[in-house]
Amino acid sequence: MTSIAHLRKSYEKAELDENASHANPLQQFDQWLHEAMAAEVPEPNAMTVATVGSNLRPSTRVVLIKGYDERGITWFTNYDSRKGCELAGNPFAALQFHWVELERVVRIEGRVEQVSAEESDTYFHSRPLDSRIGAWASPQSQVISGRGVLVANAAKYAAQFLLQPPRPPHWGGYRLVPDRWEFWQGRKSRLHDRLRYTQARPGAWLRERLAP
Repeated sequence: MTSIAHLRKSYEKAELDENASHANPLQQFDQWLHEAMAAEVPEPNAMTVATVGSNLRPSTRVVLIKGYDERGITWFTNYDSRKGCELAGNPFAALQFHWVELERVVRIEGRVEQVSAEESDTYFHSRPLDSRIGAWASPQSQVISGRGVLVANAAKYAAQFLLQPPRPPHWGGYRLVPDRWEFWQGRKSRLHDRLRYTQARPGAWLRERLAP
């Protein structure tokens, strides 16, 4: 059996040159995301969200991006979850996309805010019925005695709301407002390409190459 310490891969698919990249990191992200979708990368919309609690311990989890524009990166979740509680105390987070097949990583950091109730309502009502019921059924991040709790809760709320469950008050969207981006492209001999964008002023970005 191969030792995990000897697992290696040579990265040779592409390159990332500062002169060929976009001056605006959002445009660079948009290009890479669409290339990941065109390449049929599994779940190209999956991203890791890292938060820090009041005890200064970081934690990560994978969620799905649901939108992005000049305002920031948006996802939806339970506000009472561990990440929701941590964001309430420390409204800063880091995101990471890892498109393994393209040998690419995008890291994004910034302040996090809740989206408007109207935006949360619009997205909630676009979800499949089972997902809307699930938002009521799951006391996310809380200890439960078994899966039967979820099944019973789902049956209860399905009977209560039928086909029209409203958005739970504890469920909605977050938007990370980026002030730092990093794009990583794997290269041969571990001489990877890394471009960092930091916000010089609103609407203006400083693009720099980092050593791998």
